[in-house]
Amino acid sequence: MGSVVALHAHPDDEALWSGGTLALLAAAGHRVVIVVATDGHLGDGADPEAGVRLAELRASAAALGAARVECLGYADSGHGSSFYPDPADRQRFARADLDEAAGRLADLLRAENASVLLSYDARGGYGHRDHVRVHEVGARAAELAGGVRVLEATLPRETVERLVRVGRLGALPRPRGPRRPVGEPTEPHPPMFTPRREIAYRVDVRRYARQKRAALAAHASQLAGPRAPARLRRYAVRLPVPLFAVLGGREYFNDPAATPGSAFLDLFTAPG
Repeated sequence: MGSVVALHAHPDDEALWSGGTLALLAAAGHRVVIVVATDGHLGDGADPEAGVRLAELRASAAALGAARVECLGYADSGHGSSFYPDPADRQRFARADLDEAAGRLADLLRAENASVLLSYDARGGYGHRDHVRVHEVGARAAELAGGVRVLEATLPRETVERLVRVGRLGALPRPRGPRRPVGEPTEPHPPMFTPRREIAYRVDVRRYARQKRAALAAHASQLAGPRAPARLRRYAVRLPVPLFAVLGGREYFNDPAATPGSAFLDLFTAPG
């Protein structure tokens, strides 16, 4: 395997979605490159919080063993029914021209001689518009670069829905699709993530729980405050490593090139 490039929407997504896999690959000697589409802030690029979040990303990447970090420079598009106007200095990622954004990523894939690109499933997991755009941009960039295998980070839908039902993840944002014309039928809550039967691979990352927990903890700005997502992150990073490994020790990927209905496989074996 050559370089592995992981495209994420915002700083901290790299830890949440594929932190263990990135740590595993780096430990195995692969060059790992983390690319974020946005700085994770709704303000303009001069806002100090934008710089804080990118600094946290670099600390997270160091914990995971990544060799390079890049930001495509788009603005965070936000989540929910509101669609924020573009800031004066740049465009929101969800509004970015597909070929322009994909072309920039494709240039990086070629420069890195990347053989694998990690992105997100077609639903963007829980429907965040920037996450959906990651899926679209990643697929197009791999096509433009040629010879790049795409693996799409996801979770088993049944597991997530079960956790939501019992209230353990009741603070998870409800997925919302794009706004539709008045009168057009809508699904109020489109399905999240991927049905288990459609997931191609799982990665056992229990050996890398310490690195994954450290990467999550590096995003201190996302641990602060009274909101439920921050409280959940604070709880997670305070867990003992063995318990954190139990809760976050598997990561899952779709494979667009896999034969539908193929076996649910372990993708990587951790170095002995």
